[in-house]
Amino acid sequence: MVAASAVPTAGLLAFPGAVPNSVGRAGSLLETFLPWLGLVVVALLGLALLRRSAVALVAVLLPVAAWTHHFGGLLLPAAQSGGDDLVVVQHNVSDENPDPAGTARALAGAGPDLIALEELVPRALPVYERALARRYPYRAVQGTVGLWSRYPLTEAGPVDIRPRGITGAWDRGLRAVVRTPYGEIAAYVAHLPSVRVRASGLASSWRDESARLLGEAVGAERREKVLVLGDLNSTVDDRGLKPLTARLNTAERGLAFSFPAAFPLARIDQVMARSMTVRRISALPATGSDHLPVAAGIAL
Repeated sequence: MVAASAVPTAGLLAFPGAVPNSVGRAGSLLETFLPWLGLVVVALLGLALLRRSAVALVAVLLPVAAWTHHFGGLLLPAAQSGGDDLVVVQHNVSDENPDPAGTARALAGAGPDLIALEELVPRALPVYERALARRYPYRAVQGTVGLWSRYPLTEAGPVDIRPRGITGAWDRGLRAVVRTPYGEIAAYVAHLPSVRVRASGLASSWRDESARLLGEAVGAERREKVLVLGDLNSTVDDRGLKPLTARLNTAERGLAFSFPAAFPLARIDQVMARSMTVRRISALPATGSDHLPVAAGIAL
């Protein structure tokens, strides 16, 4: 039983792309929660040790190796040489956040150079502006997304990532150029559409289309250095984000599960880069949001 379960588990970890998306987007659903297959591996290892079966132990080494290859490096400490040139914070602050001022203070207290926020509603926006103004004098807001910066921002404007079929007010993409001491960086802040897990599977067509549009915008970006921050409503392993993630570097260290805040199951809040290295990413303490903030160190 253990050996028979270990082999397919190893296969899912090593080749998640082999699971098709044609029925209920099962492949994307698997990729979203892929790290949690580690619990299955631990359970199989425990059963193999309990039974003292050499065959079972050898078989369990397959999923152990596959999980370690895929996720083990994320658990290692970030290399100390070089350090971080920029520190950024990404947070979906929630349109129902009861304490926007406290949330703003907590994010600023992490000492980042850039803060990207989503779900900025009109009643809370002035609160964030006042709370962040002293330490982050430069800001750009587009619809419900915003960017606060220690460094000057130019060329701020919208990025159209609205999927077909969404009507009404929907402005959730922003681009601005950040003038850092290390040169100019094109920064994108985005909030992709939510997905739903239903009896029929994962409903993600709008999210996937929005990811494609954002990927096309990044691909057309004329500046070499690009930073993408946002609530992308999926993990970097999900093939639904491939049109975007294929163009960017993801974090070298850190799992940083960010949602839901009460019991984080996945990191759907992302920091990715082009021509830069996301050295590390970590989750920050909970705020009044249903997401945890994430902080990332960037090396240029």
